[in-house]
Amino acid sequence: MPTTYQSLRNKVAIVTGAASGIGLATAKLLAANGARLVLADYESGAAEEQSRQLVDRGSQSLAYGLDVSHAEEVASLFDFTREHFGPVQILVNSAGIAGPNMPAVKISYEEWQRTLDVNLTGTFLCSQAALQHMLEIQYGRIVNVASIAGKEGNPNLAAYSASKGAVIALTKALAKEVAQSGIYVNCIAPAVIDTPMNKKVTPQMLEYMVGRIPLGRVGQPEEVAELIAWISSDACSFTTGFCFDISGGRATYYH
Repeated sequence: MPTTYQSLRNKVAIVTGAASGIGLATAKLLAANGARLVLADYESGAAEEQSRQLVDRGSQSLAYGLDVSHAEEVASLFDFTREHFGPVQILVNSAGIAGPNMPAVKISYEEWQRTLDVNLTGTFLCSQAALQHMLEIQYGRIVNVASIAGKEGNPNLAAYSASKGAVIALTKALAKEVAQSGIYVNCIAPAVIDTPMNKKVTPQMLEYMVGRIPLGRVGQPEEVAELIAWISSDACSFTTGFCFDISGGRATYYH
């Protein structure tokens, strides 16, 4: 049974990348704990359908379509959330793309830039907007979805690895800035999780990544959501600026 966190009840939460994968699993778990949710995703139709299903189950949920790399769209998302629910108290930055799966020498500038725009700049823009809300109320939880690739670097995923490494550093920097303001900023570093994004990775790359996991399997989005829910709750009371591995035993120095 999923863990229950009373402190999540009625909290205003935005989950990006919420139409599928880790974002969707997280949105469902936050909703089950009584949070008031905005499901934000580039795939607006899918987000709307998932939001409708949450509402049908008694949750307070809305959907919003955007590209997180566009500052004006991010600003509109946070204005929309404030108008309907109030200031944002929880932000889960789960929107991301795998980027080019090829040797670094073959990556085009456009492919490199797009990966950083979504994974890094999108995380920054959403965090910046959330902090403006959170500083007003002197409370907040931000959870960034990084990757074990951001710690170790995966061959043929240079753009993705670089972007996720930067997300980890961004998390630590923001956490130190707001540590005295009742705002906690943490991130997670999943290994291979069974999500639509990983279906775009070549079988050879998938085999490489799973082969480095001691548990010998991919993780499930619901397993990751459990960790995010805890970090988003008041139960996480003395940890900020940290990157939690959720990797089936794979660690930074595991070979």
